[in-house]
Amino acid sequence: MKPYAITPLAAAVAMSISTLSLAEEQALEEVYVTGFKASLKNSLATKQQANGVVDAIYAEDIADFPDNNLAESLQRIPGVAVSRAGGEGRQITVRGLGPDFTRVRINGMEAMSSTGGTDAVGGNNRGRSFDFNTFSSDLFSNLIVRKTNSGEVEEGSLGATVDLRTARPMDFDGFTLSVSAQAGYNDKSEEIDPKLSVLVSHHLTDTFGALFSVSYADRKIIDEGNSTVRWSNAEDFGSYQGDPDAAELEYLNGDDAPFHPRIPRYDSYTHTITRTGAALSLQWQPATSTEFVLDTLYSEHDATRREVFMQGVGNSTSTVADYDVRDYIVEGNTLVYADIANGSVQAEDRYDELNTTFNQITLHANHEFNDRLRINGLIGTAESEFKNPIQNTFISRADGVGFSWDYRGESDDVMLTFGDDAYTESAWALTGIRQRPQGTNNSFSNAAVDIEYDINAVFTVKGGISSKSFEFDSYQSRLSSENNHGVTIDGYLTTYDSGLGDGREWLIPDRKALLADYPILDDTGEWELIPRQPDTFGVTEDTTSAFVQLDFATSLNDMPFSGDIGLRKFNTSQSSTGWYDVNGDGEKEQIWVDHSYDDLLPSANFRLEAMENVVLRFSASEGIARAGLQSLKADQAVRVDGSARAITGGNPLLEPTKATSYDAGIELYLSDTAAMTLTVFKKEIDSHVQSLKDQRTPAELGIPDEEVVSQCEQAGQVTADCNSSLLFDRTVPLNGPGGDLHGFEWGFQTTFGAFGEFWENVGIIANYTYVKTQVAYLDSDGNIDVIADLTNLSDVTSSATLYYEDTHFSARLALVERSDYLTDPRGRNGNVQHGTYGTSNLDFSAAYTLNDHFKLTFDAVNLTNEADDQWVDVNDKRLSYYHETGTQVYLGAQYKF
Repeated sequence: MKPYAITPLAAAVAMSISTLSLAEEQALEEVYVTGFKASLKNSLATKQQANGVVDAIYAEDIADFPDNNLAESLQRIPGVAVSRAGGEGRQITVRGLGPDFTRVRINGMEAMSSTGGTDAVGGNNRGRSFDFNTFSSDLFSNLIVRKTNSGEVEEGSLGATVDLRTARPMDFDGFTLSVSAQAGYNDKSEEIDPKLSVLVSHHLTDTFGALFSVSYADRKIIDEGNSTVRWSNAEDFGSYQGDPDAAELEYLNGDDAPFHPRIPRYDSYTHTITRTGAALSLQWQPATSTEFVLDTLYSEHDATRREVFMQGVGNSTSTVADYDVRDYIVEGNTLVYADIANGSVQAEDRYDELNTTFNQITLHANHEFNDRLRINGLIGTAESEFKNPIQNTFISRADGVGFSWDYRGESDDVMLTFGDDAYTESAWALTGIRQRPQGTNNSFSNAAVDIEYDINAVFTVKGGISSKSFEFDSYQSRLSSENNHGVTIDGYLTTYDSGLGDGREWLIPDRKALLADYPILDDTGEWELIPRQPDTFGVTEDTTSAFVQLDFATSLNDMPFSGDIGLRKFNTSQSSTGWYDVNGDGEKEQIWVDHSYDDLLPSANFRLEAMENVVLRFSASEGIARAGLQSLKADQAVRVDGSARAITGGNPLLEPTKATSYDAGIELYLSDTAAMTLTVFKKEIDSHVQSLKDQRTPAELGIPDEEVVSQCEQAGQVTADCNSSLLFDRTVPLNGPGGDLHGFEWGFQTTFGAFGEFWENVGIIANYTYVKTQVAYLDSDGNIDVIADLTNLSDVTSSATLYYEDTHFSARLALVERSDYLTDPRGRNGNVQHGTYGTSNLDFSAAYTLNDHFKLTFDAVNLTNEADDQWVDVNDKRLSYYHETGTQVYLGAQYKF
């Protein structure tokens, strides 16, 4: 394990602000910076004048975000923590609130993107969280994280609203060409990974411009380590040193038996990722008072992943009952070492093909009727399609084989050994064949218009309406049976060199040969795929909203005083699918269940310049985050057993989570490159979705009479009273009690010019965020089960960036850290809670400018080979999953004209 020990300052690559209403977006577009220090100056200047609390990163030069994807860029913003998949950033948590609480807009309109990860990092994204690894950073000109609400910003976020914007032609003067090429190398994969980006922008006339950018990146990632699939003490060993009555078994199999690994295994993953993107922007300004902008964005994340495992079997009662324990060591309540005779081992080979395609088109228009009246409009569509058409797994097993595990050292020192029979072909049998194609589609359509009117030099009133449609569907199919279908292993074994453990090559199923000889992927006959109903569902949402907001800029006792006071009203009509026996014939069909909700959300942001270069802030608002999509499934199982009537499953009537938020801050601006800021914040969260019990009638939930009668018939309880109007005990996701979240953010940046002219080129950017909350997790009867943090909440997120920049040379060393966080507040298999250790990611980048056109670049990501280290049981911190992906370096060149 790697405990979280360092408490550094934290940092953003740059901080800036945008209020990001449709009108104010135009002002943001005028910001153009060409160097790192210049971007910091612009960030401080705009942050100083902002009403709310936002942070941002501007591309310090054209196509010049150094990170692999957007998540890795966003982690440099205060309070943002990243979760990773395959060594790359995937999703973000903001101020302790997880990915489902953060809303993402691209070019002004909401969007979602889904990819597929390994089981250990969440698998297929079927929720509202945004997978940032779909996109290359160099398609975007700025990334903005808005942490406070205002009336003009759409509802739906409690963590943050993240705005991503691609470049536009009027951002540049005249014709611009930028070409960037890099060659990467990873010390684990030992492969060359190419990256290329091109941007062309031109003003075809004085009023019309066009910009086109394209990016391409190819990576091969070796992602390897070990895992246990949790620990358990429920299975009893058969004998100790050959004696089934040995006294040691009273301890090993007793009521307080030590926990053993359920599946002690080595993991060897190979990822290939091709990330392609393109953006087109057309900008027309027929008059100084009128502008039209058409933005289109395309991104494709095409990947394959192979997962190979060699493992002992410890999760089967009947299998473990045959095991003879030859030797063992217990630490605490954990069986950290055991030598097993007459054991069973398995080899697995899983292969996935994964593709995410994202398309978006938006049209912005704004017009000034006169000096006081302005109108702004937006219309657009966005679609993300994730497909995992191939996900097949072949499992082989060898019984009567000795093996051992040793978890006495650190997570990276785990040693597993397998007896000689594990390397003998005759010991193996094919036991399982899986094929599980799946996918997820998300789409948004949006239209909005707002008007601004300057009442006088102090007050501006704003108002607007918007209409948004969201569609989501997810699907999965499986073989009707996942046994071996009568296929034997004879002639279908091959060797695999993982380099793990003692270095011997593993014997695993020959996946390619099996697919060549059997029609496993043809979806016919015994290989026909059956839809998996729990993972095949859809949700639609149609939302209309309106806002009114009063902005002001005046003085209070000669102190500049500005702010905004807003009110937002929304109404959402929601439908979600469920599978029910609507005809009473035992065959289930998919039907839709409707629900609607609305709310009125006030907000206020105030800024007071108490003295020159000292800014005080205060914000208060109410906000909501819509329920998780999987929780909204209308798929509810009806059970009747005598007088007991029960419903389990999803909850299509689930309400949003609502919170009241407060922010207060003080900011000291020391110069145009130096500042110190402190913000304290609190969120009073009214509810937290949990699996709880209440009483409802099936009719209220959209469950048809036929489904209820069908279940009554199966239970032999058919009476005149058996219908959908009876009260049933329902155990489903419900809005349980919430809790308060509070914390603070501290930021500092400066150059060291006071030490001399050379030191004017040296600077530091740092920040530190602390968040704390406690939530009561209840059992199904509503009693407190455990009080713990929210999942994905790190108490501390922090970063520090030390930089140097002169006319020709620049360099940056950046450290980003997050502390431990929970992933399951209750735990499974007797383990109390599951979690992940904190991480410390150290990156370096440097560039040398040869002349006005050429620049050489060097980037190094994950210099310390930081691991993904997960645990189960908060008391003993037993290893669950430990993987490393190596250090990635890039050498490149950039041409700009």
